[in-house]
Amino acid sequence: MDIRHLRAFITLSQTLHFARAAEELGVSPPTLTAQIQELERLLQARLFERTKRSVSLTPAGDVFVLQARATLEQIEKAIQIGRLAGRGQMGRVEIGYVGSASFFGVLQDQIRRFRARWPEVVVNTREFPTEQLTTLLDERRIDIAFVRTPVALLPSIASHVLARDRFCLAVPVDHPLALAVDPVRPTLLADEHFVVPEQELGLREVARRGGFSAKVVAAPGALVAVLTQVALGVGIAIVPSIVIQALRLPGVVFKEIAGAPIASEVEALFRRHERLPTVCNLIEQIRETDARDWGECTG
Repeated sequence: MDIRHLRAFITLSQTLHFARAAEELGVSPPTLTAQIQELERLLQARLFERTKRSVSLTPAGDVFVLQARATLEQIEKAIQIGRLAGRGQMGRVEIGYVGSASFFGVLQDQIRRFRARWPEVVVNTREFPTEQLTTLLDERRIDIAFVRTPVALLPSIASHVLARDRFCLAVPVDHPLALAVDPVRPTLLADEHFVVPEQELGLREVARRGGFSAKVVAAPGALVAVLTQVALGVGIAIVPSIVIQALRLPGVVFKEIAGAPIASEVEALFRRHERLPTVCNLIEQIRETDARDWGECTG
């Protein structure tokens, strides 16, 4: 038994006329007759009473028509869902991200626009440490990763820049450098104690320019925790400028670092040869998005 048997039976049960039912189905009356006879053989039951002038359902046909309609509706629903999934209109997307992606708003923007266009797709999000995201992506445990660069990319992974900013100096409000008017020279930081965020690029570059080895006293990772430690006087920190807009904590002052800006970017990572239609739709949206810029180290 297949779907054509069910459609033939249901259509005939509605019209109770072989010629009209055949016309609705787009087949010839002999073909319809053959389909009904084949169905009756499969069920080992007579479904219609036929005379020269009329067609009617048998008691077995009355019972079977209810099940046939329910089964056909379920099949057609499954076909529709399969078609939607094939176009990427249904399914699931797993997203991993670092906190600063949400500070910029790029994570929220991408998900909001994607959900507006593909409302039937389930989008799951979860924050991860940067060092885990590329592995999770390569192992297909997530589909898209939002990270702060630099990160080491595997050959199978591509990226697209969504936001750019620069690293700034964060000091306690009672620190002598809090009163500095000019950008702070890296050489002045040689004797300082540092609180380190997850992305250490800024500190490494400041230490290189200043010719010193950084004295790290805490490495809480998350930017909220880093700035809290700075506000408590544990040390100073080199942080992305976006935190000035997103995380204005009392007791912290931000300063420009002298010299060429130390750039940092938030990027979306994804598999180069992605085949899942739902994920491909999000990748296409990401690729069409221009990068946002946030550059000043002042509030």
